[in-house]
Amino acid sequence: MQTTVEPESVKADAKAGAPKVAVRLENLSKTYPGNEQKAVDGLSLEIAVGEVVTLLGPSGCGKSTTLRMVAGLEEPDEGSIYFGDEAVVLTDTGFSLPPEKRNIGMVFQSYAIWPHMTVEENVAFPLKARKFASAEIKPRVEAILEMVGMAGMEKRPGPLLSGGQQQRVALARALVTEPRTLLLDEPFSNLDARLREQMRLEVKLLQKRLNIAILFVTHDQVEALSLSDRVALMNAGVVQQQGSPSMIYEEPANVFVRDFIGKTLLFKGRVETANPAGPMAIRVDGAPDCVVFGRSYHAERIEAGNAVFIGIRPEDVEILAASGGEAPPGMIGGTVSTALFIGERFEYQVAVDDQSRMIVYGGRHDPFPEGAKVWLRLRADGHSAWPLDQSTRETTEQ
Repeated sequence: MQTTVEPESVKADAKAGAPKVAVRLENLSKTYPGNEQKAVDGLSLEIAVGEVVTLLGPSGCGKSTTLRMVAGLEEPDEGSIYFGDEAVVLTDTGFSLPPEKRNIGMVFQSYAIWPHMTVEENVAFPLKARKFASAEIKPRVEAILEMVGMAGMEKRPGPLLSGGQQQRVALARALVTEPRTLLLDEPFSNLDARLREQMRLEVKLLQKRLNIAILFVTHDQVEALSLSDRVALMNAGVVQQQGSPSMIYEEPANVFVRDFIGKTLLFKGRVETANPAGPMAIRVDGAPDCVVFGRSYHAERIEAGNAVFIGIRPEDVEILAASGGEAPPGMIGGTVSTALFIGERFEYQVAVDDQSRMIVYGGRHDPFPEGAKVWLRLRADGHSAWPLDQSTRETTEQ
């Protein structure tokens, strides 16, 4: 069962005249020969002009298969694909527009730079293949190389390019035909961490400048959250949840979403007041006076008095030196088991009173030694609440 959760802004735009849809996928399914499970199962998605939509998920979840169906490199078993109002795939009639007629640009994980060509020859290749006039090719190539920061390197051979330069050439080659949609398939995975960060910024700025639609495929959460206007998180061929990056992070629809995006600490507690239409008050086990508020996609299954798990992000927990006996209001006690220095912060494993061992973040100044007694101050609200049978079991259903 596909879970689709749209941000309110998207719904509001739809009523007020939303940006024109660049790509629309309707009920796409694909099964590879020899496999019983579908690689993609009933996927529906829209990408507006000027929007970046990311397919995020683990290896084998179906995200690259979806991208390849949009590109025309794979044929769906069921479903339809539209570019604007134009149908490019209609499986019920057997219609499928060839890849070269879909007016898309694509950057692969390997970049696919031809080593026997120079930079300008690589970028000019799709223009020549589409029989652009010779007088038009040179200014187009010069303009797009300037845009991606490769001006002055037109004559450099492909084998003499660094990884970042190859990526820029691949991006220029994908954009030189002025496609309606750009498809990015794990384009940063071969770069080092510093260059990945730089290229994320450059691609985002370039996309805003050109105002084109981008369908981006990655397994990297940071890339997805930082680049996207919307994220569609996939598992086992099914979209588990789609929405803005902040919505996916702060309001996970099921256990898979909660555990895949970022880190989550599961505190045991008991519901004091249940509210199907809003946040519920939950008293944390092991704390004399600590009540937090959280929402649940399963609110109809949670009643006052129920034992639950509260999903709290590590950055919503402040670690403080303990003093005195009982923890102050809004806090719970614990003991530092391990302290790991990772540069910008410490990561502590803390044995939390009447809970389990949890990873908590702390500043790099004045660290806590192992064995130290500490208070953990929990953010008062903004958490997720989960029935006990939903604490660890991954599910694709609401």
